Amino acid sequence: MAKQTKSKLKSLEQDVPEGLIVTAAWLTKRGYSSSLRSQYLDAEWLDQPARGVFRRPRGHLRWEQVVISLQALLDFPAVVGGRTALELQGYAHFLSQEQREVHLYGQKPLPAWMGKLPLAQRFIFHKSTRVFRNDPFTRGVTSLSRNVRTNETVSNDPIHSNVNILPWGQWDWPLTVSTPERALFEMLDELPNRESFHLVDKLVGGMQSLSPRRLQKLLKDCHNIKVKRLFFFFADRHSPAWLKMINRNVVDLGKGDRMVVRGGRFDPVHRITVPEDLDAV
Repeated sequence: MAKQTKSKLKSLEQDVPEGLIVTAAWLTKRGYSSSLRSQYLDAEWLDQPARGVFRRPRGHLRWEQVVISLQALLDFPAVVGGRTALELQGYAHFLSQEQREVHLYGQKPLPAWMGKLPLAQRFIFHKSTRVFRNDPFTRGVTSLSRNVRTNETVSNDPIHSNVNILPWGQWDWPLTVSTPERALFEMLDELPNRESFHLVDKLVGGMQSLSPRRLQKLLKDCHNIKVKRLFFFFADRHSPAWLKMINRNVVDLGKGDRMVVRGGRFDPVHRITVPEDLDAV
């Protein structure tokens, strides 16, 4: 029995990288019974940051470890997007606020245990099809064995090409995030209730190196009329070089006027209402 327990413990060290999270169901499927898990908890080979989830202890739990666990171990389709994806890819100076939320996009609501973890940040779930017809992934995103440094793209598929995989931590674990182009669309959907027009205006003014090819594909896949009109509203304000390479004639911008901001001024070109004080110094 002792030999068997030792063998199983060795398997645990291979199955569960230090710091990452797995669920009770995940462990049971791999032969770690409830009694065995209790032994590991007593011996401090595992800890339990929330009911039904376990990790091999290694420092304080970080939100990145939780998301990587979802994407690479638990086969759960969730991509870091919106504001969080932009912060991770060099736009934090435009979004200068303390990171208290982590925005995740997918089709399935996040597991309830994610809201019970001892983290400074809280996870915010967004249904990806609110903005786009297609979801980047329907299953888990990647594998811990993937070499992030030498293989930077998921595939040549136009939908999958709208995510980036960033190396995180000591072992370069893969953290999958929306590209800046896709994250911009996701953030535009948050206007005006969860994001500020002034902040997004400043952000778009600094996004001079976006891919027009990727933006064109996103405009085709996006079915949210408000988001597409806002995209062209901000782009026209700042006239980045990539805007000249986008064919807006093939983009469906819908019909009629849209009230984005209640009581705002009407922009007759993009047929939306925007804040009266957007140009105030």
